[in-house]
Amino acid sequence: MKKLFLVAFLLLLALFASCSENKEQNSNLVEHEVGYISDSTVLKGYLVYDNKLEGKRPGVLVVHEWWGHNEYARQRARMLAQLGYTALAVDMFGEGKKADHPEDAQKFAGAIFSNVKMGEDRFLAAYDFLKKHESVDPKNIAAVGYCFGGAVALHMARIGTDLKAVASFHGGIQPIVPAEEGKVKAYLLVCNGADDPFVTQEQIDAFKQEMGNAKVQYEFINYEGAVHSFTNPIADSVGKKFNMPLAYNEKADKESWEEMKKVFSQVFSK
Repeated sequence: MKKLFLVAFLLLLALFASCSENKEQNSNLVEHEVGYISDSTVLKGYLVYDNKLEGKRPGVLVVHEWWGHNEYARQRARMLAQLGYTALAVDMFGEGKKADHPEDAQKFAGAIFSNVKMGEDRFLAAYDFLKKHESVDPKNIAAVGYCFGGAVALHMARIGTDLKAVASFHGGIQPIVPAEEGKVKAYLLVCNGADDPFVTQEQIDAFKQEMGNAKVQYEFINYEGAVHSFTNPIADSVGKKFNMPLAYNEKADKESWEEMKKVFSQVFSK
C-alpha cells in the first residue's frame, strides 16, 4: 500500500512539475494588441515574442483565414513565438473585422481580391511594422498563411516582397500575378490537402509549371486524406455548421508544421 501511495505521489509530482514548466514557458511570452495604419485604415494586429531571448530574431507574419484576425491566428503566432520568432498576426480586413458566417467571410475576402493594391498595402504595413520592432532582425522576415492567408502570402512572394520564406497551409494557389524569373525572393512551402475540393489537380499542375518556369525554390506537399482547413481544430464543427468540406487532420497538421520549422531553420541560418 505504501509503495502504491509513493508511486502515485511521484506521478503527481511529475505532473505538477510538467504543468509548472509549461506555465513558466508560456509566461515568457510578451503579447500585445497593436495598431498600424494603411491608407487611413486602422489595422489591428497581435504581436508576440519571447521576452527571455536576447538579441534580435527573425520575424514572421501570420495571415489569417477568410474569417479574419481571430483566436486561431493568434494561437499560431504564439506557437511561432515559442519557437523563438517574433510573430505578428496581421489584420487584412481592417478594424479587426471578423466573420461569423461564410457570406460575410466571402465579402471581406472578396474586397481584398477585388482591390489587390489595397491588400498589398495592408500586408506591407504589417511587414514594415514587424521589421521595425526592437526584437526583430529586419533582414529575416517570413510569412505563413492559412486558406485566404495562404493565397495572400503567396501573392506577396510572387510580386517580389523581401521575404525569406512563405509557408501556405491549405491556401489558394492560383496566381493573380504569375511568378517571374528573378523576382521571387522567398522559398515557398505549400502544404495542401490532397482531398481539398477547392484546389484542383489542374491548379496544382499549373502552379508547379509556373514555379518551374520562374525557377522558384519551392516545395509542394500533398497530404493524403486531408481536406480544406486541415490545420484548424475547429474545422469539423464549422464544416458541419455551414455544410462546408472542412475537417481537421491532426497528422497533416503536425507534419506540415514540422515542414515549416525545417524550412525556417534553413532559410534563417543563411
